[in-house]
Amino acid sequence: MDPFAGALETPEQLAELYAPAAPRAWSKDVGTLDHAARALIAAAPLVLVGTHDRDGRCDVSPRGGPAGFVTVLDDEHLAIPDATGNRRLDAITNVIATGRAGLLFLIGGRDQTLRVNGRACVTAAPHVLDRVGAVGKPPRSAIVVRADEVYAHCPKAFIRSQLWDPASWPDRAAVPSPAEVMLAHLRDAQRTLAEEEEYLAEALRARLA
Repeated sequence: MDPFAGALETPEQLAELYAPAAPRAWSKDVGTLDHAARALIAAAPLVLVGTHDRDGRCDVSPRGGPAGFVTVLDDEHLAIPDATGNRRLDAITNVIATGRAGLLFLIGGRDQTLRVNGRACVTAAPHVLDRVGAVGKPPRSAIVVRADEVYAHCPKAFIRSQLWDPASWPDRAAVPSPAEVMLAHLRDAQRTLAEEEEYLAEALRARLA
């Protein structure tokens, strides 16, 4: 059976399934990086960056660093520094292609998150990079987002998932290790688990900064 068969195609079909959102769900979008938004950004060590390319292919990439590694430039703009990664450059390539990004800031132990959506660009301009903190090596570029939408997201997903509750975390033995996942996805019959474990350990030792 095709799971796409019978998919909803119009907003009117959605309206038949869901009641309208409460007014506060819309009014809480302040559209600016006010003092509350700045405080959440300053406390966040992790931001998820959502982008898409010109053909609509989507990507969500995590960006992490010391709390406050994302810099608020002014009431409308923030900057996310580049950091050492796998060099696929998915997010920044998509931003260059479409000029849009959606951000979700996460704070450890905090159920409420902050969403920032808007126009975006990738810059290597010194007057921007000089204001952006480094995550390891000095950044070669930064994603700048103009905050068209700014609003705190309700905590229900985190409460339901119990993400921050160690008692809910799975037994590590029941979940494939990072090396086991990479070995399965590389599909290289000649590579061993020990080799992949050593590769990942070395990557963290030498290429984290």
